Amino acid sequence: MTYDLLLAGGEVIDVGGGHVGRYDVAVRGGRIAAVAPDLPRDAAREVVDAGGRLVTPGLVDMHTHVHPEATYWGIDPDPVAWYSGVTTWVDAGSAGAYTIDSLRAAAREARVRVKALLNISAVGLTAPHGECRDLDLCDVDLATATVAANRDLIAGVKVRMDGKTIGTHGLEPLRRAQEVADAAGVPVMVHIGVPPPTVGEVLGLLQPGDIVTHCASGLAAGMLDGGDLAPAVVRAHADGVRFDIGHGSGGFAFDVLEAQLKAGVLPYTISSDLHARCLFGPVFDLPTTMTKLLAVGLPLEYVVAAATVHPARALSLPGGVGTLAVGAPADIAVFRLAEGPFELADAHQQHRTAERRLVNEVTYVAGRPLPPRLPAAPKPWIPLTGAQRDELARRDREIRDLLTTPLVGPDGLAEQFPRVSSSVPSSVPSFEGDC
Repeated sequence: MTYDLLLAGGEVIDVGGGHVGRYDVAVRGGRIAAVAPDLPRDAAREVVDAGGRLVTPGLVDMHTHVHPEATYWGIDPDPVAWYSGVTTWVDAGSAGAYTIDSLRAAAREARVRVKALLNISAVGLTAPHGECRDLDLCDVDLATATVAANRDLIAGVKVRMDGKTIGTHGLEPLRRAQEVADAAGVPVMVHIGVPPPTVGEVLGLLQPGDIVTHCASGLAAGMLDGGDLAPAVVRAHADGVRFDIGHGSGGFAFDVLEAQLKAGVLPYTISSDLHARCLFGPVFDLPTTMTKLLAVGLPLEYVVAAATVHPARALSLPGGVGTLAVGAPADIAVFRLAEGPFELADAHQQHRTAERRLVNEVTYVAGRPLPPRLPAAPKPWIPLTGAQRDELARRDREIRDLLTTPLVGPDGLAEQFPRVSSSVPSSVPSFEGDC
C-alpha cells in the first residue's frame, strides 16, 4: 500500500499549504504524503469518504492553559482535542521558571502537541492573579536562562498587564518580558485587561511581531475612543503588532471587535484562552470561538487560517505545523458545517447570530484518530451558574445511561466461538475459547 490513510473528496482549507478546494489528503508514516484531486483509492490501506466535509490542518490554539494539576487555570487538553480539532495547544504563561519542568512533564503525557509561552513571573499562574506584584519574581536573567534551556518547548514570553496582576509596578513587568524575548529572539504575548495600564501605554512598547491577546477586550481601558477605535490601536496594528482574540472568561466583546473590523483592524490569530473557568462557557472550545468570528462577517477561509497557519507563523512553529504541506505532521481536523441560525454570546452577554457553525467530526494526530475522553469535573473554585451545574449533571446522567445500556441487542451479536460437533462427552469441560 502507498498510503496508510486517504481522506477522499473533502473541501480542504489549507492556506499555509496552498490547497483550498476539493482535494484528497493522503497520509503515510504519520505525515502528509500527498494532497491532490482523485488520488488512487486502491493505493490506501484505509479510505475515509470526506465528501461534504471541511478538512483542515489540525487547529493551532495559540492561547490556552493546559497545566491542570499545578495551576488555578489549567485543563487537560486531550479530552477537548478529540471533539474540537485542536492538535497544537500553546500554553500561554501557566508556567514560569520555577514550574516549567512540571509543565514539560504534563506536556509529555498529552497526545496532542504542547508548546509554551514562559511567564515572566517565575511562579506562573498558580493563583488567579498577582504573579507580578513582587518584581523579584520577574527575574530577567532566570527567565532568559529558562528559555535558552527549553527552546524545544518555549516559543515566546507571556506577561499579564492588568491592575490585578502588576500592582503598582506600571509597565516594568512588560519591559522585563521584552528584555527576555529580545535576548531569545521570540515574541512577547501581552494580556490586556482591567487598568492600569491603558491599552495605549501597553501598545506603545510593543514591537512588530509581538502579540496583544484579548485584542477585543471590553475590559481594557483605551481601546475605544467614543464609538471608534482609538488611534493608538490602529497605529500599532499598522506597525505590525499582531492582534489575537484570546476569548477567555472576560477578554472578548462583540462591539469592540466590530469597531476594529470597521477600522480595518483584523485579528491575525483566533485563540480561545481555554481554561478551567471558561471550558463550560462562554468559550467551550476553539471552533465555537471561530464561529463567533464567522458571525461578525469574517470569511471562512480567513477564520481557518487564523486558527492554523497564522499562529504557527506568529510563533515560528517548525515542521509545517498548521498546514497540510507534504511532509508536515498528519494532524488533520474534519468538520461539518452545520446550518443555523446559532445564537452566540461574548464574555459580556452580548449576542450575535451565526448562519453556520463548525462541528468537529474527527481529529487526527500523526494520522491516527484521537480516542474519546471525557473532561474532568470542574475544580471546586470554578464559578458556575445554576444552569451550568444542571447541564453538567444532565450530561453525566446521559453518559451513564448510554454506557450502562448494552451497546446492541441480541440481534446485533454474533457467535464469537461457534460450537462444533464433538465426540467429547458433555460432562468433560472444554477450555477452548476465551482465556
